[in-house]
Amino acid sequence: MIKIERLTKRYGKKIALRGIDLEVKEGELFAYLGPNGAGKTTTIRILTGLTRPTSGSAWLNGFHIEKDSINAKRQCGLVPQTINLDSELTVFENLNLHGILFQIPLNERKRRIFELLEYIGMENMVNIQVSKLSGGLKRRLTIARALLHFPKILFLDEPTVGLDASIRRKIWALIKKIQQEGTTIFLTTHYIEEAEFLAERVAFIDDGRIVAVDSPQALMSRLGQWAVDTIQGDSIKTTYFKTKEEAKRFISFQNGSFSLRRVNLEDAFLQLTGKRVNRLKSYNKNQEKF
Repeated sequence: MIKIERLTKRYGKKIALRGIDLEVKEGELFAYLGPNGAGKTTTIRILTGLTRPTSGSAWLNGFHIEKDSINAKRQCGLVPQTINLDSELTVFENLNLHGILFQIPLNERKRRIFELLEYIGMENMVNIQVSKLSGGLKRRLTIARALLHFPKILFLDEPTVGLDASIRRKIWALIKKIQQEGTTIFLTTHYIEEAEFLAERVAFIDDGRIVAVDSPQALMSRLGQWAVDTIQGDSIKTTYFKTKEEAKRFISFQNGSFSLRRVNLEDAFLQLTGKRVNRLKSYNKNQEKF
């Protein structure tokens, strides 16, 4: 559904993408992980026609993004990092304007709008001004807008950034629902648990290069199942183990402060690149202190 060959992007002397190759299957939920400045948003901007590549090629559902750009753009919907709804318009008016831009006939447009509002649980908010909506509802509406023209591919660029944990999980449920109905989803995120929960496959990108592509489980299992974090001055050393018993045995022979937890995707990325995906503190689910 998405095919990328030797894609490169330069901004003056800065190289944002360094000849990446990638394929995403039809109906797949694919996560794209990397630190700030790694090239994630640049990739999405190129694939959705917002930025031209310096070199290389890409196709969306068989349509070349430059040689057949209009048809390529019709294949995809985009949920950007920043909510860019018109705050002065109502929920209905925002969706209606998008439908007009995609030249959807009036009767079909209205039917699709009400269908999507019911789909995202906002059918009773048709005439509410967007400025009065919560962050979570605005994000849902942005997703509905991206789905209005029946795209085969949905690009989600940090779709839950800034949302609290409970709202984030509601958005996750909506994303899985969209995928289960056949839409291919390309997701960028800084939330490690988001990629682990949602994605069937993950690509790690660092400094404009893709360094690994595999399922979350396969990437994590390269290290083991359990991790012991040891505080050493102003840094943390992490040691990996196949079993919890091996990890606890290791701790019993050590001095100092330790945390025992399950291996996560950030561990796999750190081992490959020496960098963390997110500068913010990563989650430590199932962590035990010693």
